[in-house]
Amino acid sequence: MKTMLKIKNLLHSIGLILITMQLAFAQQDSLSLSQTVKCYLTGSAEDVQSKTTPGLLLMGGSTDVKEAIAWFLTRSGGGDVVVIRSSGADGYNQYMFDMVPVNSVESIIIDSRAKAENDSIVAKIRAAEALFIAGGDQWNYVNYWKNSPTEDAINYLLNTKGAPVGGTSAGLAVLGSAYFSAQLGGVTSKEALGNPYHEKVALGHDDFLNIPLLENVITDSHYTQRERQGRHIAFMARLMQDFKHKKILGIGIDEKTALCIDQDGRGKVYGTNHVYFLKNDKRGPKTCVNGSPLTWNHHGQAVKVYKIQGNATGNGYFNATNWTFSGGNSYFYYVNNGVLY
Repeated sequence: MKTMLKIKNLLHSIGLILITMQLAFAQQDSLSLSQTVKCYLTGSAEDVQSKTTPGLLLMGGSTDVKEAIAWFLTRSGGGDVVVIRSSGADGYNQYMFDMVPVNSVESIIIDSRAKAENDSIVAKIRAAEALFIAGGDQWNYVNYWKNSPTEDAINYLLNTKGAPVGGTSAGLAVLGSAYFSAQLGGVTSKEALGNPYHEKVALGHDDFLNIPLLENVITDSHYTQRERQGRHIAFMARLMQDFKHKKILGIGIDEKTALCIDQDGRGKVYGTNHVYFLKNDKRGPKTCVNGSPLTWNHHGQAVKVYKIQGNATGNGYFNATNWTFSGGNSYFYYVNNGVLY
């Protein structure tokens, strides 16, 4: 009996040792991962909890729009600002920190699925009073962040905490409920209009970020500078065709230009160029099939466009809840046999 009891106690001790070793290894792995995540902090490391005001900053890329970023930062209530990206470093830190009084600006490089699932990184995002998604490669954002705790944290800020969220270029591309993922790289307007099912026309819909004010909206950046109007129309046609939606909307934003939307859906345009609002009036394309050019005409009125010029104080008016406008001008786009008019 004594021998059996000794064996039993020995096995129990071995079990405890193994459990302790497993926990130690798990903690070591977690520490190792957290050490490899590049975080750049400017300001105080102390977490503050300020009163936030919801808002969306949609910026078209190239030179940032200072007035729009100041609008965005002010809505943090002076709290902690987090910038997330999959490449680069701390380029926004001092720029934002010096612009508007905030407790801190921290840039986090989330360049893998493992880092998007890291508890300490997710906690930093959830604790933020403002979140900005930098430019880069939107496929990295979709590939690494979609269906991860990072995605959940962003949606928590948007829909529960009510913190302002913004993005530029690739960061803008993922903010709509529909998005061009760039999984196989960029696509030109000529390629997309010539075949809306071109392999590079990689689209997602209702499976990433959840922003009610951008429901059924697909965005595009560097708009007229890179002649992206045609591909934007092709994206809309594909989404109508594939997802059977009667209404798909588009927001195209020029470089050096930004659209700021407040908590009630009211938007103004800042910067030196234009924002373009595209409505399809619930009439889908005539020909949108694999291997054939797009045709979307409807007597020259396939997609209605409203164009607003930006300025330093915020020009024009856009209502994201009902898509009404003022302070700009309107016209139509249509496509015949792969040619945009």
